[in-house]
Amino acid sequence: MKEFAYVRAGSVEEATSAYASHPGARYLGGGTNLVDLMKLGVERPAALVDVTRLPLDAVEELPDGALRIGAMVRNSDLAAHPLVRDRYPALSQAVLAGASGQLRNAATTGGNLLQRTRCPYFQDLSKPCNKREPGSGCGARDGVHRDHAVLGHSEHCIATHPSDMAVALAALDARVELYGPEGARSVAAADFHRLPGDRPEQDTEIRAGELVTGVVLPASTAGLPSAYRKARDRASYAFALASVAAVLRVSDGVVGGVGLAFGALAHRPWRARRAEEALLGAAPTAAAFEYAVDLELSAARPLRDNAYKVPLARGIALDVLSRLADTALTRRTS
Repeated sequence: MKEFAYVRAGSVEEATSAYASHPGARYLGGGTNLVDLMKLGVERPAALVDVTRLPLDAVEELPDGALRIGAMVRNSDLAAHPLVRDRYPALSQAVLAGASGQLRNAATTGGNLLQRTRCPYFQDLSKPCNKREPGSGCGARDGVHRDHAVLGHSEHCIATHPSDMAVALAALDARVELYGPEGARSVAAADFHRLPGDRPEQDTEIRAGELVTGVVLPASTAGLPSAYRKARDRASYAFALASVAAVLRVSDGVVGGVGLAFGALAHRPWRARRAEEALLGAAPTAAAFEYAVDLELSAARPLRDNAYKVPLARGIALDVLSRLADTALTRRTS
């Protein structure tokens, strides 16, 4: 085992300072992904900066009606929080779909966003992987890739992002709050993760030394009908083969606002912008949903063994949108 330094941070500023003073450091929260990767030898940090004692474990309502979720809020607490369940049900559903109860009790909001792909070629040091070792190749492209990307992939990487929570955050127009050497900033959750391009080793838009401090859910999507649906190989804990998060506003008989995101289809949660644009101003009918979803998925480039993901994602999306439309219309008439 490679030796590493350990620092327990008492403040956000102390955490980022410790990170900067230890080249090759990693932040340690729940550790449910990082520690596994250390055991496999994929991650070999020079230092661990423990952020578990930072005061980032609260869910608080902001004056404008938005909701801030601290980066250290445990997944189990997030899913069960009354304001999350009532105002953003898609997020609660996504977190509950994401892991076993034991893992949810340990995993954190910030760590969930930063978890790395479960591609077996990434996790196996004997296999080529551009994400783990840039320039070594992508073993999955000509190997086993049933679970891999059909949207936005490149010749360098076809891995998918494993988070369920991140898909819901993308659809709900959330923002990720960061703090680093240059101070505080925020990034739209839908833009936080990257497509692989020619730099698949870079998962997110996070800058060197930055720490995720929280997530803000906007007031604009609070209370709207929203849902998360996931297809997987087994009903118990398993990563998605395809998933959908959606939020829908219906006003005067037409779609007045929509957020739609796919999971397990790309290197990041896939915000379906083309579908959303097609739906705005349209009546919430089956035909409109079919046209919009098909338009979005027309960009898919399936590989040898994962073409099934396209009709699977299509079916889930149509079902979720139809149910949300029924809920929205029922609310207006009740």
